[in-house]
Amino acid sequence: MFSLFLIIAIAVMLDVNENLDDFIRSNAPLNEIVFDHYLNFIPWFTTLFSPLFVFISVIFFTSKLADNSEIIAMQSSGMSIKRLLIPYLFSALVISTFNLYLNSYVIPKANVKRIEFEDKYIRKKKKDLASNIQLKVSPNVIAYVERYDDQTKIGYHFSLERFENKVLMSRLTAQSIQYDSLNKWKINNYLIRKFEGKQEKLIAGATMDTIIEMRPLDFLITVSDAEQMTSPELSDYIQRQITRGAGGVSGLKIELEKRFSMFMAAFILTVIGMSISSKKVKGGMGLNIGIGLALGSSYILFMTISSTFAVNGQTSARLAAWIPNIIFTFIALILYMRAPK
Repeated sequence: MFSLFLIIAIAVMLDVNENLDDFIRSNAPLNEIVFDHYLNFIPWFTTLFSPLFVFISVIFFTSKLADNSEIIAMQSSGMSIKRLLIPYLFSALVISTFNLYLNSYVIPKANVKRIEFEDKYIRKKKKDLASNIQLKVSPNVIAYVERYDDQTKIGYHFSLERFENKVLMSRLTAQSIQYDSLNKWKINNYLIRKFEGKQEKLIAGATMDTIIEMRPLDFLITVSDAEQMTSPELSDYIQRQITRGAGGVSGLKIELEKRFSMFMAAFILTVIGMSISSKKVKGGMGLNIGIGLALGSSYILFMTISSTFAVNGQTSARLAAWIPNIIFTFIALILYMRAPK
C-alpha cells in the first residue's frame, strides 16, 4: 500500500502536468476532472501496474529483512528458502485474484467514464468512420458497406448477398443505408436482383425498412472500446466477430489475453524480487531496488513489444500476451536457484 500510494501520487501529478493545458483549453469542469477522470484513472492505473507495485514492495521488504540479518537468522534455524517463499506466494495469489476480478468486471465499467472524458476534453477524437466493411450477418448472407459515418449513421454503397450451397441467389445494392435503432436499417435507392435458374428478376425502390443483424459497434470497435467491456462481454464480442469473418480482432484478443496473463505476472515478479533481495549486500537495499526496477521495466517493455507481434500477425494473441511470462519464468527459476540457501 505504501509503494502503491507513492507511485499513484507521482502518476497523478505527471498526468495533471501533461493534460493541464487541455483541461484549460477545453474548459473542463473541476468536478468532471476529479470524479470522471481521476477517480477512474487511479483504479485503472493501479491494476495496470499492480505486478510492478508488488515487485517493488517485495524487494523493499525482503531487502530490509536481509539488511537486518533476519533472513540469515531464519535460515540458521533451519527454515528453507522454499518455506520462506510460501507467504510471499500466498500474498501474490490474493493480490492476483483481486486484480483479475477488477480487470474483468470492475475496471471496464470505470473505463467508460474515463474514456468518455478523454474523448471529450483531451483527445477530442472518436472513431466515427469506417470503410470497406464486410460482415457475415447470417450463415448464408454477406453484407458490404464501402463507407460508414457514425455521426450521420449513414453507410454508402451497400450490398447484401444471399447464397445457397455457394450459389448466389439474390443480391441487393443500395446507394445508402441508415441506422435507425437496434438492428433496424433504412435502405435508400435500392435494387434487388433475384436469380431463379437462368432467369433474373429485378425489384427497385426508393426506401425500405429492414432488419439486418449488424450494428455500428460491429465495425467501429477500437481497443479503447474493448477496455470498456467486461471479460465475458469482450469474449462474446470477439467470437461474434470471428464467426462473421470480420477482421481487426487481434487488438481485442490481446486485450482479453492480457487480463489473464497479468494473473501470473505477480507470482513471477514476486519470485524474482524475493530471490535477488534475500542476500545481504554491502551498501544496503539501493542496489537491489535498482536491479528490481530494471527487471520490472524490461518486463513492461516486453509486454509492449510482444503485443505488436500479434497485431502484425506474426504470432497468436495468446502467445504474444504470454511471451513475457514465459521469458521471465526462466529468469525467476535461475534467480531462485542462485538465491542463498
